[in-house]
Amino acid sequence: MCRIADQSRTLAPMTDRITVAVEVPLVGDERLKNWAKVVESVDSSRASGWAFEGPFVAPGGIQDVPTGSVLLVYGEKGSRGNPQPHARVYRVNGDATLTLEGEAKGRAWARTIRDVVERCLDMEPVRVDLSGVSDETLAAELIARGWSVEPPR
Repeated sequence: MCRIADQSRTLAPMTDRITVAVEVPLVGDERLKNWAKVVESVDSSRASGWAFEGPFVAPGGIQDVPTGSVLLVYGEKGSRGNPQPHARVYRVNGDATLTLEGEAKGRAWARTIRDVVERCLDMEPVRVDLSGVSDETLAAELIARGWSVEPPR
């Protein structure tokens, strides 16, 4: 174990999640509308994409996302005149992978997938097990984040 020497900084609560770099998939055709969002809450009074609240992230590339997050990815296929909506819900794992929790197609995609998103938000948060990480690695990470760390006596 390492002891944190800088007492002026307080530790973040245990509920804070670690971010991991994940490949956010691109759903649909890149020439049409597409977006991704880390969903933090759902407005059950809405049956459109506006029901899902949280920050947007760019699809089709690597993004830093908190572990255990619910990731909603939306895209359209077809033509500009007749786009076909497609949405997928993923859970972000601690090993930087995504687990597909559900998907929906068609105009009613938001209402179709809303219950899946709400279920995912109600799941127990993912805890990252750091017991396999060496003390030296943990200390190096804390130092990189600006902490003063010294070995135990």
